[in-house]
Amino acid sequence: MRELLTGQQMREVDQAAIKDIGIPSLVLMERAAMAVSEEVLKRAGKEDIVWCACGCGNNGADGVAVGRLLSGAGMNVVIVTVGDRERGSREFLRQVSIAQKLGLNLVEYRDFIPGRCDILVDAVFGVGLSRSVEGEYKAFLEMLGQAGPKLTVAVDVPSGISSDNGRILGTALKADVTVTFGWEKLGTALYPGKEYAGEVVVADIGFPRLAFEAARRNWPEGGPEGIRAFAYGREDLSRIPKRRAYSNKGTFGKALIVAGSKNMGGAAYLSALAAYRTGAGLVKILTVEENRSFLQARLPEAILETYDCLRLSQEPEAYREILEKDCEWADVVVLGPGLGQEDWGEYLVEMVLSSACTPVIVDADGLNIIAANPHMTGYFTENIMITPHLGEMARLTGETIQEIREDLILTAQEYASRFGITCVLKDAVTVAALRDGRTLINASGNSAMAKAGSGDVLTGIMAGLIAQGMDETEGAAMGVYLHGLAGDCWCREKGAYSLLAGELADAVGLVLKNIG
Repeated sequence: MRELLTGQQMREVDQAAIKDIGIPSLVLMERAAMAVSEEVLKRAGKEDIVWCACGCGNNGADGVAVGRLLSGAGMNVVIVTVGDRERGSREFLRQVSIAQKLGLNLVEYRDFIPGRCDILVDAVFGVGLSRSVEGEYKAFLEMLGQAGPKLTVAVDVPSGISSDNGRILGTALKADVTVTFGWEKLGTALYPGKEYAGEVVVADIGFPRLAFEAARRNWPEGGPEGIRAFAYGREDLSRIPKRRAYSNKGTFGKALIVAGSKNMGGAAYLSALAAYRTGAGLVKILTVEENRSFLQARLPEAILETYDCLRLSQEPEAYREILEKDCEWADVVVLGPGLGQEDWGEYLVEMVLSSACTPVIVDADGLNIIAANPHMTGYFTENIMITPHLGEMARLTGETIQEIREDLILTAQEYASRFGITCVLKDAVTVAALRDGRTLINASGNSAMAKAGSGDVLTGIMAGLIAQGMDETEGAAMGVYLHGLAGDCWCREKGAYSLLAGELADAVGLVLKNIG
């Protein structure tokens, strides 16, 4: 597991290292420049011409130092600065002075005549950029974007990308590689910044853990300044419970899937299949009678219980005892995939929410029903997890999809905090605001997974993990990561076009085969 920081958080860590611990800023800068130079030299040819594009702040100072090191390594380097040098930061002015004394090719943008550029080092803006790029700086970035280098290496974050949320601030440069320092920034983990960053290399330049802890003590609880974001890596799969040798089907938990309406049995099937593939010992599907033959043929391993939707609509209380027993039987409940939005669906959702004392994962039509009947949020307790896509989140919150997309983290956090639940907000990068205040920024997954039924598989994976004993917050976060890994596993073998949701569920087993 690795932490992800906002630009402000990173600046506070930097200041703690310099002021509280006493590490000279130039020492950190030199190590940063060495890390960038090493990545350039790995990929450069002897005849390549390098442009180091530098602003007048500390990011620009890093860029000037990179130019010096690359020139010392024998490369043909031109260092181009933009902005008023006389008003540059102290570190920038010191790096410029060193470069001038060494006789490096240092030129200001207004005097620069563009020529051939093979490698571009982007050190124009760092993590401090918070407003739209305009004027001379905009023209400079646009000129750099048209230079046509075969390789662009960004220093810390691509210029023009918000380090806090990945938004493009007016205009931005797209990098092939981003070398960031100490910790990855949120802006390169969220779209569109993730796409602009390319490969992200996190370089250890000597920030002590003590500096991070000192800075974190001053971060407020909640809100943009107090984000506690993290991402999982493959090493975190060890958190998944191991399969005990002395066991039976009850050892690995029971999942109840309340899903599927007439002609929508596939959602129930996919969620149940994924729960089994993830390791749940017993899966029961509660669905309409019309789905019986389909589900018995496709997934005979599942326990099947059905209801008559007409009777449920007319006599909802007749099913309350059945639902209460099913919820008591289950270790985890999935509520909503393919359920439909008829009145009987409303009765079903309300009865499950009011009956279940175990973790409940609410998805799809379960969420749409709650959005149409806001009083149902009164049943939300800490055992509730919701898994909306942007459209469903818009219906729950009353915000537009565009407003949500502009700040996925804050939207998820505010909703989770408001009700004391876990909110898994699905997008190209899924964000999971956990009940304990942390936020997962998912690092797995790909566009092959943008298919009908993928969300149903996610709910099943989460249910399978929780059924086996994972805490619901951990199970939600790990479920999101495992879901993406399954998509990545498929994509590596068979490409990005042909994946079906059932195959995604099957791929979960391939990811899990080596963990125990």
